Amino acid sequence: MLLASAVVVWEWLNEHNRWRPYSPAVSHQIEAAIRSSDPRGGSVVLGQVDSRLSPYIIDLQSMHQFRQDTGTIRPVRRSFYEPASAPGQGWQWEWENDAGTWTPYDMEVAITIENAHNRQQPCLDLTPLGFCYLIDFQNMTQVNRQSQRCRRIQRRADMAYPLVMGTGSSAYSNGGLPATGLGQPCSCQQCMLVLSVKTNTGGAGGGRTGIQSIGRRSLTMQQPKNSAPITSKPLSPLKSATLGRGQQQNTNSNSNYYQTNVTTPPSPVPSPSPVVMKPQRRSSLAGLSRPALQRIAMAQSRALIASGVPTVPVKNLNGSSPVHPALAGITGILMSAAALPVCLTRPPKLVLHPPPVSKSDIKPVPGFGHGCRKTTKKQVRKGKTPEEVVKKYLQKVKCPPEEDCTICMEPLGGPSGYKGPGVGPVSRAESVGRLAQCGHRYHFQCLVAMYNNGNKDGSLQCPTCKTIYGVKTGNQPAGKMEYHIIPHSLPGHPDCKTIRIIYNIPPGIQGPEHPNPGKPFTARGFPRHCYLPDSEKGRKVLRLLLVAWDRRLIFSVGTSSTTGESDTVIWNEVHHKTEFGSNLTGHGFPDPGHLDNVLEELRAQGITEDDVLMEK
Repeated sequence: MLLASAVVVWEWLNEHNRWRPYSPAVSHQIEAAIRSSDPRGGSVVLGQVDSRLSPYIIDLQSMHQFRQDTGTIRPVRRSFYEPASAPGQGWQWEWENDAGTWTPYDMEVAITIENAHNRQQPCLDLTPLGFCYLIDFQNMTQVNRQSQRCRRIQRRADMAYPLVMGTGSSAYSNGGLPATGLGQPCSCQQCMLVLSVKTNTGGAGGGRTGIQSIGRRSLTMQQPKNSAPITSKPLSPLKSATLGRGQQQNTNSNSNYYQTNVTTPPSPVPSPSPVVMKPQRRSSLAGLSRPALQRIAMAQSRALIASGVPTVPVKNLNGSSPVHPALAGITGILMSAAALPVCLTRPPKLVLHPPPVSKSDIKPVPGFGHGCRKTTKKQVRKGKTPEEVVKKYLQKVKCPPEEDCTICMEPLGGPSGYKGPGVGPVSRAESVGRLAQCGHRYHFQCLVAMYNNGNKDGSLQCPTCKTIYGVKTGNQPAGKMEYHIIPHSLPGHPDCKTIRIIYNIPPGIQGPEHPNPGKPFTARGFPRHCYLPDSEKGRKVLRLLLVAWDRRLIFSVGTSSTTGESDTVIWNEVHHKTEFGSNLTGHGFPDPGHLDNVLEELRAQGITEDDVLMEK
């Protein structure tokens, strides 16, 4: 089997469930760490490459990013893209945020923009990718179609992301799992149609920008010497028109790759190809994820709607009917590939807020004394020094083991690798300590430095297992939390009413616990409305959220991963549902696992039912 090359991009998941790329330098560092150690374990200190990421460590075994000063944990993944794509060629697309700095686009969006730029398109509509923006290449701007706000964009040359080689099933995708799309695909007619549509997905005609199907995996096949090329019967002009005007067939047949990452103008029908696919078991459909099916099928649907032809409805793509959503997507793909008009049912509208509620219909939550909770500015704790706080949770280690301190990455038998201010000299007998509960060992000076870089609230969190010592508090600004019951039911919870939580935090000046003391911070989107079912478990979550609010752990001050704005109020790793009657953004209902997930996130912040009992 031929070798397949791919560009590796490491990404992290933000609080809005979008994967954000690390820089090429960081991705190179992580790949180097994988090559030099056991890929099933180890950690990577990101500050060694980018000083702005000094608090962050990636645990390769659990595939998570850990921030040492706040204890924030985020998933990471290892994604693959074509070598000829934007990350493989070293091109970065960025937009200017409110602070005047540049924020990179999501990788799939950047690849789509680069492909349109290479085709010398005057503009690009990002609506097919879920963004209400228009890219103007002539003026190098991004225009919001709803607010008409215009921002500058730039195309910046950078180092290329790392290139890796693999053989078919030995190549790995996100999280170290085998890439199901690699290898020789099935040659049955159904699978060939699906793969050809993935390769040649087109957009609406009439001068509109073609919709690209972005993929992370390439299919590698052998070409027998004495085999005739696969041909497909061309469609009539009338049938071709149903899939979009102005589209041309892709006649590029120089490559041995049957790619899902399209960088050429799309084709409405399966393109002739000299590649002959050997028969194998029918496993190629496993490479079609639900988001990919939805994206491809909706692209075909938009093309049909734009052309104005009669359509055959294929419903349940949003999972609302008993039929599996993937089946609807595959049906639409196969019908459109066969030149049959297909129209997918339009998705439901975004419903952020409930119907209007009168004051007389708003009721207090049973079992809760008050419907409002306020926080004030943090009171500075006096008395114990950082050294005294750390010693409180440590046990002395007389004979340090032959292993590295995971904070400074230096041997425990030697001195600490931390040379910064705020840490005084210690005797050799106190140079290494063992955390009492979890048993992990570190340099005493490293733990003191970690404490100094955190919230300095008298608590300590193990950077390895995340065990919390003491009571963890955050740097949430002063504000108000209101909660009450409204007489409406959430989707998926028809048997109970709804608990509405209203957070309100005004802008202000950062305190000593914030990133930039004395500098103003903004508070966008307040008041923020969130929703819980008025069930036994929903009330349990509310009680714990009140503890988190009192400990200033719901919000923080930092840089928004969505807008790129710095010195602003952001969510702090405790997910809330802000959509009342829909779940289009992933922040609504129905979501059967939401309450359990929130309980786990609160437990990671050191908040359990025992804390509720202690505060009563």
